Amino acid sequence: MSDELWQILDAAAHGRFPAPDGRTVVTGRPGARDEGVLAFTAHSVVFTDEDPEWVRKQLAAAPADPFAAAMNPHFLAAMLERTRRRMSTIDMMTAAPALPGRPEVPLREIDNPSHPRVVRARKYRDGVRVWAADGGIVLLGRGLAGRWECAVEVDEEAGGKGLGTALALAARRLVPGRTVWAQIAPGNARSVRAFQSAGFSVVGSEALFSSG
Repeated sequence: MSDELWQILDAAAHGRFPAPDGRTVVTGRPGARDEGVLAFTAHSVVFTDEDPEWVRKQLAAAPADPFAAAMNPHFLAAMLERTRRRMSTIDMMTAAPALPGRPEVPLREIDNPSHPRVVRARKYRDGVRVWAADGGIVLLGRGLAGRWECAVEVDEEAGGKGLGTALALAARRLVPGRTVWAQIAPGNARSVRAFQSAGFSVVGSEALFSSG
């Protein structure tokens, strides 16, 4: 069990980034569920319980700029084979400080464990809570290294009306911690714009390995 990853994430969320020194740091997993790679500007973090020397050999063998080796498909594939885990995608990491007050969009808390977004969230987060608005949902839970993470979903017919931004803003008012994180697929331009409009800043990228 390691809290080093939490310290790195918490510092980055407040603008204190790792030095852009081209290094890849190998640290232990913060929990049994958490394994993967974080990438900041010219600095990467591999969090795993695998042998650090083995990890460094794979990084050296990756056919890529050393600054980007930790996110190279060859390295990620080697890690996935070694750990016998799966990976969905490389996501953009964003974070925003909590806001005071109540959400401006009307919400009602729901308990719908069969909702596809809820089912997925509970694979990666603990203590998931879900709120519904007319046309969408927002959820919160404790994810990587215990950080508070949010996700929103907007019904197709409700898109283009600013609801995604409103729900992302709601997450900043609902989160019980001082920071809320959101992971976004870079190609999901609509979601990227919504979270940026809600005050989320890009921190880096991440590749999470899951056991199921």
